[in-house]
Amino acid sequence: MRYRSTRGGFSGVTSSEAIKMGIAPDGGLFVPEDDVTVDLKFIENLVSDNYRQRAEKILSFFLTDFDRAELEECVKKAYGNNFSSPEVTPLVHLHEHLHMLELWHGPTCAFKDMALQILTHFMVKAIKKTGENSKIVILTATSGDTGKAALEGFADVDGTYIIVFYPNGGVSEIQRLQMVTQTGKNTNVIAVNGNFDDTQSGVKKIFNDKNICDKIQDKGFRFSSANSINWGRLVPQIVYYFSAYADLLKDKIIEPGEKINFVVPTGNFGNILAAWYAMKMGLPVNRLICASNENNILTDFIITGTYDRRREFHKTLSPSMDILISSNLERLLFELGGKDAGLIRGYMNDLNEKGYYTVNKTIKGKIQEIFWGGYSSDNETLACIRSVYKDYGYVLDTHTAVAMDVYDKYVIYSGDLTQTVIVSTASPFKFSGSVAKALFGDETEGLDEFGLLKLLSEKTGWEIPKGLKDLDRKEILHKTVCEKDEMGDVVLNILNS
Repeated sequence: MRYRSTRGGFSGVTSSEAIKMGIAPDGGLFVPEDDVTVDLKFIENLVSDNYRQRAEKILSFFLTDFDRAELEECVKKAYGNNFSSPEVTPLVHLHEHLHMLELWHGPTCAFKDMALQILTHFMVKAIKKTGENSKIVILTATSGDTGKAALEGFADVDGTYIIVFYPNGGVSEIQRLQMVTQTGKNTNVIAVNGNFDDTQSGVKKIFNDKNICDKIQDKGFRFSSANSINWGRLVPQIVYYFSAYADLLKDKIIEPGEKINFVVPTGNFGNILAAWYAMKMGLPVNRLICASNENNILTDFIITGTYDRRREFHKTLSPSMDILISSNLERLLFELGGKDAGLIRGYMNDLNEKGYYTVNKTIKGKIQEIFWGGYSSDNETLACIRSVYKDYGYVLDTHTAVAMDVYDKYVIYSGDLTQTVIVSTASPFKFSGSVAKALFGDETEGLDEFGLLKLLSEKTGWEIPKGLKDLDRKEILHKTVCEKDEMGDVVLNILNS
């Protein structure tokens, strides 16, 4: 399998090179040059496999310059005792039509572990395969979860440095503490005075700044990314959609070939794009339901075909989705637009220069055939957390609650009772403040983050994940704050020190 850029400047790139580079030098994103398709027999055979075996099979289609022994090693190291569930991604049956795919049993209690625990091992092997002599500098913008997962994955990995930027005041306190207490001689964490889009745009600007790139190359460094703009971050996410389907078959909830829905809370569009790639491969999917918070740019885009970031930015109770520039949408537009790089360059130029673009009728029609979009307000999110706990004794985090609320709206709108999987992206304890207040109201008054963790555990009977329980005993190691236009200087200062 070879890869090309969505903007046309690069093609014939191996998966190792694509992973090592992260973003294409022309500013585009790497996508597979060839389609991968599987038949129903392949999917049925996954039923008897565990998650690791499923991952090896699916990754082998896309990472063809990795042999099976290398993939087996990467998978084994990524999904082992660092996950609290032996199933890795357990599927919880909420009621006869609805199921929760829990992706938060990894070391940082969020779905980003599913990709970032294995990206580290991909990157190390990619560096060796390509004969790279430079040290790789992982530049990452985070809306909360990617940062800690990337830091955890790359800490003290030889031949790498990792620099994480997060929006100052734009993540939960638990998310912030997870990042700023991260140990590792190669780890760096910087708060940016701005929102996530500012940090993400700043990282992209650094990637495309020839002056900065030349300076770091002279010192023996080169940039890569741990964001989902890196194909090595996205491809592992395809696996858990197949795994969820196989588990539904295993539990005899669906018949082979029966189509299902997935509901995905998303901001940067990477997680739901992985579901689309799974569907493109042949996974029987009826609808992909895109759930947004009050930054509902994706909902409006699915309905109108116009992507318009010229709107108010909202800080919400689901901060990992507080995003107005959904980078991975570029990949979908390239795939649905006939792989026309010129068309994509035009859309991305319009977004940068005008703040919006409108896709053609063909692309809009294809999107609306597959995707349904909806959004949830903070009040609706809190109400959903309360109602699901009351009805099922199940505790939702604020992002999964957005997905649940949007799913309810979808059913009311469509009457569709197709078997549905909601992608649960974070432990409720990562957002204990909002979740505890939703469930227990006045009892949360005066409690700090750790008091809220304890209250939530005692009241629900759910155990606090070890990584979060230990945070109050960790020393804060990273205190750097910068302005958004200073991010490049910060990177140079770190690499010069």
